[in-house]
Amino acid sequence: MIENPVPSGAFSRLFISPDEKRLRAGWRLLGHSALLLLFGVVFSVVLAIPLAVFKFVSGQNLTNAILALSTIVSLPAITLATWIARRGLDRRSFRSLGLELGAGWPRDLLVGFAIPIPLFGLIYLFELGMGWLEFQSWGWAERGVLATAVGVLLMLLAFVAVGFYEELLFRGYYLQNLKDGINPTIAVLATSAAFGLAHLGNLNASLTSTLGIFAAGLFLAFAWLRTQALWLPIGIHIGWNFLQGPVFGFEVSGIPTPSLVRHVVNGPELITGGAFGPEAGLLVLPAMALGAGLIWWYTRHRVMSVVSPSAAEEG
Repeated sequence: MIENPVPSGAFSRLFISPDEKRLRAGWRLLGHSALLLLFGVVFSVVLAIPLAVFKFVSGQNLTNAILALSTIVSLPAITLATWIARRGLDRRSFRSLGLELGAGWPRDLLVGFAIPIPLFGLIYLFELGMGWLEFQSWGWAERGVLATAVGVLLMLLAFVAVGFYEELLFRGYYLQNLKDGINPTIAVLATSAAFGLAHLGNLNASLTSTLGIFAAGLFLAFAWLRTQALWLPIGIHIGWNFLQGPVFGFEVSGIPTPSLVRHVVNGPELITGGAFGPEAGLLVLPAMALGAGLIWWYTRHRVMSVVSPSAAEEG
C-alpha cells in the first residue's frame, strides 16, 4: 500500500503561520540569529584588521580599544540585522518595534535617563553610611579635568550605543517576536534570562550577577510593557550604565570606567555586588523596585496627559 504524501499545505504550516501569512516566530528568530552572525563577522573582520596592524607596529596594550571595537561592531551589526529581519522576515516596519517618532518620544528618553539617578544615588549613600564604601578622591584629582571630562563623555557615547542596540535586540526583536509566538509572560522571562546569560562572559561575572542582570531585564521589560515603545527602556538603559559607572564610580557589569568619583567598595559582596558592581548585589533589588514604581507613576501620568485632550473634547 502506498501512503498518501503529506499535503503541501500541512508542510508549509510548519514554517508559515496561516493566520499571519508569514514565517512563524521561531523561524524568524533563527533567521535573525543567522543575520547577526553574518554581520558580526563581517564588521569584526573589517575593523579588526587595522587594529591588529596597529598593535603589531606599536606593541601597545589594546584592551580598551578591543572593548570599544565590540561596541562599534555591535551597533551596526545588530541594527542592520534587525532591520533586514524586521522588513524581510517579520513583514513589519522597523519602527513598529517601538521606535515610532511620535510627540512623546524625547520625553520618554529623557525621563528614562533620569530614573536611575535616585536609584544609584541611594545605593551610594547607603553603602557610604554603612561603611561599605570608602571615598578616595574626585576623578579629576589624578587624571586632570580635561582627561576626566573626555573619558566620561566618551563613555556616555558608548552607553548610548549600548543602550540602543541591547534594547533593540532584547526588548525589541526578541521580546516582541516571542510574544507573538508564545505566552507574553514566558516571552518576558525568556528574554530576561537571555539578557542575563549574555553578560555571563563579562569580567567578574557570577551566578549572582547573572541573576541580577536577569532582574534588570524584567525591570526594562516592565518599561516596555507600560509604554509599548522602546524609548523609555532605552533611556533607562543609557542612564543606568552612565550613572552607575562614570558618575558614581561603580563597575558597569564588571567593567571599570572613567568616573567623576573614585572609591573602594569593601562591604559584603552578596549585598554590594563587589567587583562586578551593584548589579550583582542584593541592594540593586530594592533600587529596581523603586525604579519600577517611578516607571508606573510616570506612565500613568503619561497616559493621562495623552488621554486628557480627547477627554476635554468630549466634555
